[in-house]
Order: sequence, then structure tokens, then C-alpha cells
Amino acid sequence: MDRSVDYGSSYPLGANVREDGVNFSIYSRDATAMRLLLYDGPNDSQPSRVIDLHPKHNRTFHYWHVFVPGTRPGQLYGFRADGPREIRKGLRFDPSKVLIDPYGLAIAMPKKYSRAKASRPGPNDATAMKSVVVDPEDYDWEGDAPLHRPFVQSVIYEAHVGGLTRHPNSGVAPERRGTYAGLIEKIPYLRDLGVTAVELMPVFHYDVQDAPRGRENYWGYAPVSFFAPHVAYSSRPDALGPLDEFRDMVKALHRAGIEVILDVVYNHTTEGDESGPTLCYKGLANDIYYILEPNKRRYANYSGCGNALNANQAVVRRLIIDSLRYWVQHMHVDGFRFDLASILARDEAGHPLVNPPVLWDIETDPALAGAKFIAEAWDAAGLYQVGNFVGDWWQEWNGHFRDDLRGFVRGDCGTVKHAAERLFGSPDLYVLENRDAEQSINFITCHDGFTLNDLVSYNEKHNEANGEGNRDGHNDNRSWNCGVEGPTDDPEIERLRNRQVKNFLALNLMALGTPLLLMGDEVRRTQGGNNNAYCQDNEISWFDWSLLERYAEIHRFAKAMIHLRQGQTRVATEMSMTLAEFIERSAVTWHGVKVGQPDWGDCSHTLSFTVTGVGGKRFYHFILNAYWEPLEFELPATNGSSRGWLRLVDTYLEPPEDITTYEAARSILGKTYTMGPRSVAMFVAPLG
Repeated sequence: MDRSVDYGSSYPLGANVREDGVNFSIYSRDATAMRLLLYDGPNDSQPSRVIDLHPKHNRTFHYWHVFVPGTRPGQLYGFRADGPREIRKGLRFDPSKVLIDPYGLAIAMPKKYSRAKASRPGPNDATAMKSVVVDPEDYDWEGDAPLHRPFVQSVIYEAHVGGLTRHPNSGVAPERRGTYAGLIEKIPYLRDLGVTAVELMPVFHYDVQDAPRGRENYWGYAPVSFFAPHVAYSSRPDALGPLDEFRDMVKALHRAGIEVILDVVYNHTTEGDESGPTLCYKGLANDIYYILEPNKRRYANYSGCGNALNANQAVVRRLIIDSLRYWVQHMHVDGFRFDLASILARDEAGHPLVNPPVLWDIETDPALAGAKFIAEAWDAAGLYQVGNFVGDWWQEWNGHFRDDLRGFVRGDCGTVKHAAERLFGSPDLYVLENRDAEQSINFITCHDGFTLNDLVSYNEKHNEANGEGNRDGHNDNRSWNCGVEGPTDDPEIERLRNRQVKNFLALNLMALGTPLLLMGDEVRRTQGGNNNAYCQDNEISWFDWSLLERYAEIHRFAKAMIHLRQGQTRVATEMSMTLAEFIERSAVTWHGVKVGQPDWGDCSHTLSFTVTGVGGKRFYHFILNAYWEPLEFELPATNGSSRGWLRLVDTYLEPPEDITTYEAARSILGKTYTMGPRSVAMFVAPLG
């Protein structure tokens, strides 16, 4: 036993700063020996100090712990764990590897980090990530707190921290491009657009080398740590820089009234399958952290990324809950979107559970009360739970909304009934659950798939740049190129594409539910037809800010549509009730081209409906014409108003007539209205 250190305590886990030093605690049930490694710098080829933890004095049950006097925040550290390497039992100890702390709050990256060396036998100190001691209380939040904005008031913007400002034309200084600080500079743009929340693609520190040879992981769905913010998104060189810069970003967004939702990956780690690196979990408790196949030699792969986290195992459940608490309490985030959340519904053998403990732990934890929980309610192994995800507080990414609205706008047969369901909060999925209308997170596009521009510009995916022979990415995109594959100078095709983009924006923002928009869709950002740009950290994925001028018409429409939704014409503004209650208390009358005569037939491409606001205070009328010819639609009466209907939106019309405010809306006095081909219109009855 090293007499310069104390036994320490098993709780709390991680590196916890005390007045006179730091207590380290880590879980490893089957380890026979544990060493704490202290480093002076991230590139050190050997530790400056090695502390052997005595199995008798520094171990309580399955927890190894030690108190090191004089240690302060900023200290770099790691562990070596020795134990049986018995693959048939699921044990993969490798005492040559430097392991980060599963509860480490910051990561230090060596200049020559090597995933390959972490995957092969032998020591890897100089090329290994190190954990960093952090005092999470050492930050001045200046009174900041999560905003707790109701979903009914929310418009979510899915963004990538790096991609938002990495382009040379972003207007951000080179040293801040692609960083948390760079995002702060774009807050005025986000506020002007009208979004109320940013849903940030993964910011947990991830392995950029988890990608095909010669490419880098861009999306970030390759988590190394569940506590530490991604190092490369910081413009600051010091080890604690990413932590403070992330918190600066959150504080600045909150001051602008914008919530921060994190896209979190608790379903797998970057350690991959049996050929992947040993960075942390494999080297500490491989059979605890991961779901293994029955022979214990291979990993269950419900994520499609090589492994699946054993989320309902007690130790892993605690890790997930502690991680969520940390991001809410110490990092002030407002909510979470859970990537492949259905994996969290699987037991230790991979079977779906009726009542998964980890999901109920999350929902009932008092420290997380008020946080937003959004589930991507499926996984890569076919478990699809949209409409029946476990729990009472969860919202769901509605994949049916995406698919059915894409089909309707494209002009597919048999889509009218489904489109009607999606526009009214998907009652076929949610009304029996007695959920709020905002249970459905409505989206047309997201990071995974085509951008909105590419949805109307390509019939087929074009992923050749990924180096996988165009085999990766979804094949069922329900896209339509409007007559030409890819870019074109044909003005008529461009006009049609603009109109289709507006149609999608209008439908998403007028529908019941919570709308989510993809970064750059408001300016027709393109990925050149790549629908799986996970390894493209380049102009394929970055926000090209020159598009703001080129597609000013689309930007203006998106901005005005968001403001319409948020303002007095929003259908559901006045309600605070379940979806079933809203539908019961709101009068919805369905039409076709004739009033009161909806066409639900397989060959129908039209939908029209009138909605009376809750309490009968306001009438709205909508016409959706997905047919490729103009059609004459009858208009219902407006209770004797001499002004007729006021037209707020008609995507067929040229700007500025395509969308307007209530005050500037044009009166439509006739009994019919001619809808141009492939267009969407919205009307409101005058007040008084």
C-alpha cells in the first residue's frame, strides 16, 4: 500500500474533488489488480506516477478506490486493469491498455491518438486518451437554469455543432469554426429564424477514427464517454476548455430563449465488436457493459455499430442515470433525444421487455423531472416501437409522419388517409395512449437520410464518397427529383423544387405535434444526394452560408411559417389537453374538391379540411393538392363574414404572395379557389 495515499471510498464514482485532494472510484467486478495512472501531459509515453490499488484496502465489493492528497482539477489520469482474459466467459482484460474513467468528466486527447494501437496487443500510453479531473461546481452560471418550455410551444432545429460553422463562408473566425464558441455566434440567426430549441447531434466525446479507412466519423454516434463533452468542438487548448466552452454555449442559448436538447447515444460505444479497440468498458467489465451473444465471444449488434450497451444491467443503468443527471444538473441542458432508444428496452439477453427498468428509472427520477425525453423508438435489429414506446413522459420521433407525408407530397396513391392522420397528431398511433398532441415529434428530414433539397432533387442515393460502393444508407427514401437527377439550370424544375420544399415546410409546421427541422433545410442545403454522410466532415455536410442569399425565398418562407405557427394562427395554441381531448373538442370537417365530400380513395391526391379552434374562437381552412394539375376547390362558408377567407399561405404563388401575415392577408371572396398543381394553402376566417 502506497503510504502517500489513503484508502478512499467507493462512492461517488469517478474522480471527485475534495478540499485536500481527489477520490477516485471505479467499478470492475472481475479485475484482480488495478492501477491508477497519473500523467503530466496527454502525449506522455508513460505515467508520472503509478498507484497500485491494494485488493484488501482499496477495494469495496466490486469497486476499486483511492484518495490521492494534493491532486487538483486538471490532473490527467487513467487506469490499468488486470484480470482473466477468458473470451469464452466474456472477459477481455488487457493490462497493457490505458483505460479512461467511465465517469470521467473531461477527456485529454494526445496529438497522435491511435484507435489501431488500442485494438492491438501492447502498451499505448502515448496514443491513448486520458481522463481529466474536474470540479463541476467551478463555474459561474450567473443564475442560468433549464428553460422548461412546453412542447406545445416548441420548434426544434436539429444541428451539428461542427457543421453549423465549419464552412469558410460561415463568417466565424478560423479558430472558432466548428466549435461551441462558433455556435454562439450563430445564435442571432437561430433566434431570427424562430426556432425555440436546438437538438445537437452527439456532443459526448466520440472517436473520430471510428470510420472507414481514410475518413473520419463526423456525426458523432461513436461515444467514448457519457460525461465528457467532445474535445474537438472546443476552441480552447486547455484540458478543461471543452467543459467551460460548452457551458458558455448553453448559457448563451438560454439567454436567447433557446433550449438545448442533446442527441444522446446510450445504446452502444465506439469500442465496437471483438476486433475493436479497448478504451474503457471492455477492459473493466466487458460482460457487464455489453450484451453478448450466448457463446460470450461475440457482441450482440442491435445498434448496427458493432455492439449494444447492456442498458438494463444494474451497473449500466446507474451509469446512464448518473450521466443524465450530470448533464441536467451541472451542464443545464433541457432535454435529450435518445438514439436507437428501443435498445434500452432490451434485457441482458437482448429480448424486448414489457417494462424496461432503465426507461422507468429515467422517467421517474426526480432530478430529471421537467427534462424533455425524446425517443428514436426503433433500433437496427428491427424493433420498431413508434406509437407504443414504454413510459408516460416520452415523446417519439414519428417515422410514420416522415414516410406518409413524403409519399403524399410525391403524389403516391393510397396516401391521403395516412396524411390526414399525420397532420392531426397521428391519433391512430397515440390517441389510445391518452397522450398530449405533442407526443409526436414530426419531421420530414433529419441527419439520417436526404436533406430537404435532396429529397426533391434525387430519385436515388449517391453515397459513393463514403467508400462503401453505395451500399450504405437507406434505399427507401420516397424522394422525387422533379424530372432531373441532381442540380439543374432548368428554371421550371427549380420552381417546382422550391414549391415542393415549401409544401414540406408548411405541412410540418401546420401539423399537430412538435415540428423538427434539419439544419440548412431552410436554405436548401444539399449533400449531393448522399443520404448517409456520417463520415463526411467536409463541405458535403457543412452549412454553406452562401445559400442564405441564393435561396432567400425559401429562407423567408420557412421563417414566416415558423412565426405563423408560433403566432395567432397556430391551430393548437390555446390548448393544454391530450390529443384525444383536442380532437373531441375541435370541430374538423373534411372536404375534397367539393365541400363536405372528402375523397379517401386510393387514387386521390387531394385533401381539404376546416378546423374550428377550441372554444369556437377561430376557423382555419386548409387545401392540399398533391395532384400534378390545377384543381378548383369549393370553399366553405365563413359564418357570414363579408371579407370571406383570408389567405395566409399558398405555396404555388410567387413571393411575397406565397406566405403573409394575418394583417396583410388577402381576402378571398369567391365560393371556389383554384389551387395550382402540387401546392398547399392555408386560410383563416377574419375575427369580428
